[in-house]
Formats: sequence, C-alpha cells, structure tokens
Amino acid sequence: MVLLSKPSSEQYTYVRNNMQATTFSSSIPLVDLSKPDAKSLIVKACEDFGFFKVINHGIPMEAISQLESEAFKFFSLPLTEKEKAGPANPFGYGNKRIGPNGDVGWVEYLLLNTNQEHNFSLHGKDIDKFRCLLNDYKCAMRNMACEILDLMAEGLKIQPKNVFSKLVMDKQSDSAFRVNHYPACPELAINGENLIGFGEHTDPQIISLLRSNNTSGFQISLRDGSWISVPPDHRSFFINVGDSLQVMTNGRFKSVRHRVLANGINPRLSMIYFGGPPLSEKIAPLPSLMKGNESLYKEFTWFEYKNSTYGTRLADNRLGNYERIAAS
Repeated sequence: MVLLSKPSSEQYTYVRNNMQATTFSSSIPLVDLSKPDAKSLIVKACEDFGFFKVINHGIPMEAISQLESEAFKFFSLPLTEKEKAGPANPFGYGNKRIGPNGDVGWVEYLLLNTNQEHNFSLHGKDIDKFRCLLNDYKCAMRNMACEILDLMAEGLKIQPKNVFSKLVMDKQSDSAFRVNHYPACPELAINGENLIGFGEHTDPQIISLLRSNNTSGFQISLRDGSWISVPPDHRSFFINVGDSLQVMTNGRFKSVRHRVLANGINPRLSMIYFGGPPLSEKIAPLPSLMKGNESLYKEFTWFEYKNSTYGTRLADNRLGNYERIAAS
C-alpha cells in the first residue's frame, strides 16, 4: 500500500545525520501535573526550552488509543477517498504540501478547526466513529491546555490566573487540531541523510499539545541552534510554547523551534492541539510581566499575525517583523 509517491531529492529536503540529534536526549523537562511543584517546573521549562513533557495528565489511554486506531484507518484509505475530506485550504486533508508557499514534507495530514464539528465529506461507520472521537478529544485537549496555562500564570505570579487560558476557552478562540501521518519508507535514508517529514518551524499560537505513537522522529532546537531528539512516549503529552505566548511574556518564555524526521521503518502518527486566541485579540506583552522593562514586541492582533504566517516559509522567523529590539 503506497500512500505517498516515492521520495526524490528534487522534491524533499534532507538533513545530514548528526550524532547529538539522532541520540535521544535525557534533558527534556518532565512535569507531573498531579504534583504541587508543577507550576514552578513549567515556568523553568518554558524559560529554558519552550518545551516540556507532562505525565498524570488525566486523559484516559483508552480514548487516546481509540482515536489513534481510527486515524490510522483513515490514512489507510485510498487517496481518492481521503481527498473527499477536502483540500487543506487551510482546513481539510493535505498530502506532502505544507501551506501555500512551497514547503513539502514526507507527511499527509488532517487539519481541522476546533470550533466546528468535523463534518468532512466522508461517510460510513468507521468515519462516523472517527468524527465522534475527534470531537471528544479536542474538548479534552482544550481543558488540558487551559489547566497548563493556569499553572503558567500561577508560576509567574500574575493575576488573574486565567489571563492566558481565557483566550483559549473563549467561544471565538481560533484553535486548531492536526493529525499528521508519516508513512514508513525503507528508502528514506540516502547517503547518510534523513528525509524531513515536517520542516523546522515554531507554532504561532499560544500553546501546542502534542501526542504521538511510539515512533521516533520529533526533534527540538536548543538555544545554541543544535538539535536533539525527543524520546517518543505514547502515554505522555509534549507541550510547545507558541509565538503568541512568547510575546505575551515579553520574551521570558521562548517559542520552541521543532521539526520531524521521517522514519524508514515504522509509520509515525501525531496529534496536535493548537490553542489560539480569538482573531480580534490584541497580542502584546502583559503589563504585569514588564516590571519597567521595555516591550520587545509591537502589538498586533492574532488575525494580523496569523495572516502574516501564511505569507512565510516554515523556517522563517515569523516574529521578526514584530520585534522592537532583538529578543535575547
């Protein structure tokens, strides 16, 4: 069963193997959401990495496993059937092309708006089950995102506690949900290089919640520009600081640059919830975090920033046009 066309060096991007990047890192911050020190650990992780792993998150493994199983069923459908979910413009089914500006990867995906029920134009018992599981899962992700955002505010000692989470909980929240499928392909390793599944980028929203199966490939970039591999853990979630949260904390929290390398042996499936604010929301550093310091960023609305990201490539510095002075 061939889901994507064979990779060619002309179409895809490769990166050379690096021992540090291909070795799993043990330095990934771990936060137990059931422990009282969670809020302080989250703040430190957001300052140092812009990224952390959470356990004891309260999401039943049965629900996660069911959704993963149905997602694999969807991606195993013939291409003509999957395309009935609609071209990704931006929401719908996409294959290899990521966004409108020429980025490609060894990936197929579903990108969905969380404020709408997932009524893509597919029918059948399995698809109806998939649709119901998606709707339940997105609600659970929103609740977890808000819990973590409240812990961030508590750790930063700012009021009100829901200063971040209220934006995601808002009925007009412009959040999204993405399911990425990276098919296995033994031909991926070419001359000691790895094929890019999803190119390096930061997430423009406030927060992202990532969960994947136990196939490796996810990497994050450290402050010095080096890449480390994140050990997969299908029972846990990984949290990304987004660009909007970096701005709201005036650069105290760092939006993490990340990418996915395709796996030559096993398929990888990831599910990501992107918690975003309402389109009209003004994004700027919070006065309670300024403490007399100069704002590093110009104020913008989420609508303005979201539209500007559609005009950039994945690897571009999307916040560059909104910086007053260089964020350090």
